[in-house]
Amino acid sequence: MATFPDTPITLYHHPKSGHCHKVLLFMHLLALPFTTREPDLMAGEHKLAPFLTLNGFGQIPVIEDGSLIISDSNAIVVYLAETYSPEPSLWLGRNPAEKAFIQRWFSVAAGELAKGPAAARLECVFGAEINVEAVLATSAALLNTMEKHLSQQSSTYLVANRLTAADIAMYSYIAHAPEGGISLASYPHIQNWLGNIEREDRFIAMPATVLPAVRL
Repeated sequence: MATFPDTPITLYHHPKSGHCHKVLLFMHLLALPFTTREPDLMAGEHKLAPFLTLNGFGQIPVIEDGSLIISDSNAIVVYLAETYSPEPSLWLGRNPAEKAFIQRWFSVAAGELAKGPAAARLECVFGAEINVEAVLATSAALLNTMEKHLSQQSSTYLVANRLTAADIAMYSYIAHAPEGGISLASYPHIQNWLGNIEREDRFIAMPATVLPAVRL
């Protein structure tokens, strides 16, 4: 049986980062005690010591669990599930096929999701420079693939008939895709999937941002 940490976990995050929200959401779902710290990203604090001693890549999120430091949102989710869930396989897969499919969605979250809806939102919310044409094309391909996949599932989740780490990995930036000018109106199965996650006990939303004009 998993136990709670002896002291609250510290999460270094930004409240409007989807990567960080993924971790925040999962800690809420597991009912873990934690505190948060917000590095001053505008001042470049995440690129300076002592933050670089936490993550040499200068990125958030990072967690401190006692003397253990872990970065990367997907890696953090795996660690939290393995360490603190009473049933890690509920989140990470109950058989080899589920484990493989969950890992596949982790790869999509770090690839197409990051290069598509996340990048579009990064431009609109934080002013990043992107290749708009490439980002929108990647976003359209991803959403169409997800919509088709969900329409063919016997459940309304990505991998199984329950919420898994795959859904956690994909949720935040898909839910907030409209903040990058990407409409979800044409994707009813994705909308249903989002709604199922949002109805989970202990769900917590990421703060919303004013919507820009729709461009996809």
